[in-house]
Amino acid sequence: MTLATLAEVLQPALKGRYAVAGLVTLGWEDMRAFVAAAEAEGCPVILQAGPSCRAHTPLPILGKMFRHLAENASVPVVAHLDHGYTMQECREALDSGFSSLMFDGSRKSLTQNIDETAEIAAMAHAAGISCEGEIGFVGYANGENSAGTDPDDAAKFAVETGVDAMAISVGNVHLQQDKEGGLDIARIRAIEAVTRVPLVIHGGSGVPVAQRSALARGSNICKFNIGTELRMAFGDALRAAVNSDPSRFDRVTILKETHDPMVAATRRVLRAFMAE
Repeated sequence: MTLATLAEVLQPALKGRYAVAGLVTLGWEDMRAFVAAAEAEGCPVILQAGPSCRAHTPLPILGKMFRHLAENASVPVVAHLDHGYTMQECREALDSGFSSLMFDGSRKSLTQNIDETAEIAAMAHAAGISCEGEIGFVGYANGENSAGTDPDDAAKFAVETGVDAMAISVGNVHLQQDKEGGLDIARIRAIEAVTRVPLVIHGGSGVPVAQRSALARGSNICKFNIGTELRMAFGDALRAAVNSDPSRFDRVTILKETHDPMVAATRRVLRAFMAE
């Protein structure tokens, strides 16, 4: 069994100067490919159930899927709740077998965010699992604007919540389809100067690959969330499978053809985060 907590994969990454990919899942086909890619590269992987995934599949089912993959994998696999917005949601994930909870209180006041994140971190730690929090709001492409992380707020948040990982807003944006942006290195360095908690970048698909690698190997960013990039790869593979034979209708046959392209795309993502 290789089910791991977030702390168990991020602390070695912090010391070893590499990062671990938090891969946003939507269904069995992509999560199975993500684990296969991690096994091929010999690295840990974080399977993430975000809001859109949970809207499609109930948390208790996702927990069983993640744990089944972890228990049969040759590398550490984290079963991670991504963007949990309430105590109830986080507790349900814990009860469903998740090994890591991410509580997102980034839209709340600093005081409320700290208080609620600390409560969820305490619940997670009492159960022997990990907790990620977010300080500073990471916006959305063609949607809500970001509010950058203040380093002093980050220092206070890290100490008072006791989180195992801290998501920060430093120029990253969710759902970005191109890689033309870049992260605010000066802000990252200022945050690193006041805390040793492993840092997390949400919206990693929009970060240029060269910058991902440089930060994985030369900063305290130990986790990059990748969603849009791999969803696009899955869409391309599915479209090719459907169009190759318009008379086919068996979805099992069609979906099977997405596996190898998804493994290949995921391996490329994972390699960028490895130590030199």
